[in-house]
This record gives sequence, C-alpha cells and structure tokens, in this order.
Amino acid sequence: MTTRSYIGIGSNLGEPQVHCQDAVHRLGGLPESRVTALSPWYLSRPVGVVDQGWFVNGVARLETRLTAGELLQAILGIEADMGRVRKQRWEARIIDLDLLLYGTGHICEEDLTVPHPRLHLRRFVLVPLKDLDPVLIHPVLGRAIGELLEGLDAEGQDLIPLKAGLICGS
Repeated sequence: MTTRSYIGIGSNLGEPQVHCQDAVHRLGGLPESRVTALSPWYLSRPVGVVDQGWFVNGVARLETRLTAGELLQAILGIEADMGRVRKQRWEARIIDLDLLLYGTGHICEEDLTVPHPRLHLRRFVLVPLKDLDPVLIHPVLGRAIGELLEGLDAEGQDLIPLKAGLICGS
C-alpha cells in the first residue's frame, strides 16, 4: 500500500528552477515511490533572513511505500547529494526539501514532525498545495488548505507565478 505525501521544494542559489526540477527527478527515482503531480513554480520572497535572493518554490505529490522516517532520510540524502550544507536557519540554499504531509496522519518524533510545523503559515507552501489539491485537509488543524490560505496574512510573503520554461538565477 502506498501513502500520498507532499514535498515542498525550494532553491535560491545558482539556477534555482533547474535545481528544483532536478530534485523532482530525484524524488521520482526514490525506491517504491513515484511523483504523481507537481505544482506550478513560484518566485517567493525569503522568510527569516531577508538579505538574499528570492526563492523558486513548488510542491510535489508523491506516492510512496517508504515510511515517513525513510522518506525524510531519503529527501535529506537528495539535499546532501545536490550540495546542500546546513549552516544557519533560513539561509540561502541550493535546494530545500521539506516533508509537508505524509498521508492523513500526525507524526511528532524527535527528528520528524508531520504535518510540517510551519506549513499553515507559509504562502509559498499553501498556494502550491492548493494548486495540487484544493480540498486537501490539514490533518491537525482540520481545515482545508484553501481556507488556511484565505486566513493568512500575506504581508511580506510575496509570491509570483513563474511562466513555463522560465529559468531564474539568483
């Protein structure tokens, strides 16, 4: 049996859209997993550390037989293979992959929290999620993604749709 999962994808170094597309390809190559849908790409203003280039962000829907822990380790491996080095929170990065949702469950472990704890606060996550599944329900808050988006203060969370084929550098 497979579990539907959602992976947030972002980059703001080098050729961000190329890095994001590479990450999607790598996600599709994970064992017992396949990417079943991909949101449009968006340019988003950085959150946290603002003195850096804008991000390219999107969300991939993945059907997987991996456990949540195995999937987390796999996406951390993809980040490492693509050259991600973690130095400080919210820094510029070549790739950022976040396990946003894993099935309809809630997981709270030392190194894994699903749904992602800031999912409901980030336009760059909610908008692509709504593009993929407008009636998707947040498993903890019990509210539809679109409803969470409508109630979110968009101040400082600018989001610009990218045209198909557009490659953006930082």
